[in-house]
Amino acid sequence: MLVIAHLSDTHLDSHPRSAERTARVMDYLHGLPRPVDAILITGDIADHGEVAEYETAAKLFDSPLPVMVCPGNHDVRDAYRKGLLGDDRGGAGPINARHDVAGAVFLLADSSVPGADDGHLDEETMVWLADELGSVPAETPTFIAFHHPPVVLHHPVIDPMRLLRAEPLAELVAAHPQVVAVLTGHFHTAAASTFAGRPLRIAPGVVSTLRMPWEGEGPLATQTQPPGVAFHVYDDAGLLTTHYRVVV
Repeated sequence: MLVIAHLSDTHLDSHPRSAERTARVMDYLHGLPRPVDAILITGDIADHGEVAEYETAAKLFDSPLPVMVCPGNHDVRDAYRKGLLGDDRGGAGPINARHDVAGAVFLLADSSVPGADDGHLDEETMVWLADELGSVPAETPTFIAFHHPPVVLHHPVIDPMRLLRAEPLAELVAAHPQVVAVLTGHFHTAAASTFAGRPLRIAPGVVSTLRMPWEGEGPLATQTQPPGVAFHVYDDAGLLTTHYRVVV
């Protein structure tokens, strides 16, 4: 049985609040009686994309467990590389990474578009995904993770900032039966849907929780709700189950 803890949208900045909430979630995960197999963090690591914010993230994400991270629309690639990845060379190209964890493969793609809030998987990233999927045996469970959800989630403000032009990815996923699920963030609320016939799971936000249109008037996001985390469980029968928790 594979258990992955999935969090997103830490939005670390100079204010201690975001760091405290992130530390609370990490402490909760580190204190579990049965350690998870890995921690997945799907973007918007920093709020302003500054090197110092990523240096804070590197300290908070330090863990005896495997930690897998990808960027979001608030992240800046050059600073992300320098502050979080420790790469002094920096660089502006997409940040894509493969992780092999407990017999499964995680392909973390960069859906960020520099200077924009919506998401896009550029040609370089799509070629990388296709090559990686082509190298994974059909019997190996594979998860694709990135920041922007690729489907409409019924929020008039956030939906225009989803992953746009998702059809090429849908075709790629449909052609590879080893893809178990697509895992994203960005929405700041726990959600579940389907994409290309596979489960789509969206992590809750750490820094805040999105208010849905039917929940009444008020600010776009509330900071009164506690941070949340998703636990994705993939069992020996090939069933994916997700449990959502708040961390008080």
